[in-house]
This record gives sequence, C-alpha cells and structure tokens, in this order.
Amino acid sequence: MRLTQQLSNWGRWGNDDQRGALNLITSAKRREAAARVREGISISLAHNAIKVPVGNLPPFAHRMIQTGLTPGAEACADEFTVPVHGYTETHLDALCHVFYRGKMYNGFPQSSVSEQGAADLSVLTMKDGIITRGVLMDFPRLLGVEYLPGSRAIVPGDLAAWEKATGAAIERGDAVFVRTGRWARYATEGEWDFETDSAGLDVFCAPWFRQRDVAVMASDLALDVMPSGVPGVRLPVHLLTIVAMGVPIIDNCDLEALGASAQEHRRWDFTLVVAPLAVPGATGSPVNPIAIF
Repeated sequence: MRLTQQLSNWGRWGNDDQRGALNLITSAKRREAAARVREGISISLAHNAIKVPVGNLPPFAHRMIQTGLTPGAEACADEFTVPVHGYTETHLDALCHVFYRGKMYNGFPQSSVSEQGAADLSVLTMKDGIITRGVLMDFPRLLGVEYLPGSRAIVPGDLAAWEKATGAAIERGDAVFVRTGRWARYATEGEWDFETDSAGLDVFCAPWFRQRDVAVMASDLALDVMPSGVPGVRLPVHLLTIVAMGVPIIDNCDLEALGASAQEHRRWDFTLVVAPLAVPGATGSPVNPIAIF
C-alpha cells in the first residue's frame, strides 16, 4: 500500500529506535496528563477475561494448582494460559506484532522474531508503562445508537464530526480509544464472525491520526472495519498503525463504563495509565488500562 510510505515514521527517532510513537509521550506530556485528574475517579478499560471458547478462539485458561480443599494447604495458587492476540482478551500489541513485506517498524526484519520470541521491538520496550492523555471517540453516541451495526466503517468525516460535537480535539502524544459498541452488540446479538461483519476504522482514517501525531490507538475490537475493503489486506489499519507509524495498539477494550462516565460528566479526555507485563521477547501483553478523571 502506498500509505505505508506516506505515513511512515521510520528513522524519525533514529534508525535504531524501537519505541516508535511512544517517543511523543515526553516528560512534559506525562505531567500534563497527570494534571488532568480532578475527581479522582478511576475506570478499568479491560474486559473481564473470557474463560470459554468464542467461535474458534481459545479461552483464557485459569487453572487452580492449589486450593482451600488441598490437604495441608497453607495458601492457594493458580496459573494462567493467555491467548495474547485475537478478538477476546484486552491486550497491547508490541511493534513486532505485524509484518509487511518482510519488515517490521523502522525496517527491523521479521526474521528477528523466532521461537525464542522477538529480538527487536518486543513489549519489553514498554516496560516503564504508558502514561498520557487519553481521548474517547464514542461513535454510537455520536450517531444516537447503542452500537454500530455490522461492518459499518468509521470514515474521516465521522472523526471530524466527533471532534466538532465534543470539542475533544486530538493532540500530539495522545492515546485514542475508539468505541464501536462491540460489547453492547455482543450482549444483544451474541457471537458473530468478527472478520466478516465488524464495525471499525476505514483505512483512510490512518492519515487523519498520523497528522495529529497520536502515540497509541485502541478500540473495543480490532480497530479495523472487517472486512477491510482493501484487497489482500485483512487489517490495513493495524498494518499502517504498527508497521508504518510505530504506534502500538490496544485491542478488545471494554469502553462501556468509560462511555457512560464520559457522557455523564461531559468530558471525553482523561489520564491514561497502561502497564504491560515485562516479558522479554513477547509480541504483546494482556493489560488492564486505567482511565482516571
């Protein structure tokens, strides 16, 4: 896609850079974000772990190793097996997660990701966490519906309409959360084939966010409209965001409580805190993003 070159941040922070657009979150940006806390209200943006299969997606496996029923037990213990990527668990995509023509962000070769994990661009580059201004773009509320129907594409005109309606302009270094109402739809309609009938961003939204220099993108599903409308590319917004722009993505957020609170307080921006697991070589991490008002 030509957009991969037009939107590229490769080399912007040096040829060896592995943090990508997180470089836009400066010390000053973190201080500004922290200063936005007024009420002291915190809201989780993670969906509860799904312990049952959804379609052909594996569940979050939670196994008790020791319980209160274990003879002689002095404590209890458990273990998790987490399908980090996919359409169910709330997770952060590291910049090594997506390949394009043999390359990852900043030109690192996809061959550097082996059975031992990612030698470059792993989630460990985000070990110090993400603290910045978060902004919710709630498109069901903009359109007066409970959730976006089917594979409804969010286009640049919708983005501009949201900014105009709320006054919540996207700023450099922000983390943007896109609500389609996925979980409201799931509660009403049950399971559907995510890859053939899901609302999300049209590929031509990517230049809009690149122009505003966002640092993180997030949504309540996979960010992209599905099907994408781009022949041969399943998730073009993912590709452009991660590989070209060097912007990490948080997938499968639960934005229902955030949307309700933002509507109540008529405030669409907040302080965001995200802390990924410090796993060397990992291509992503389960996360529990926290919005603080």
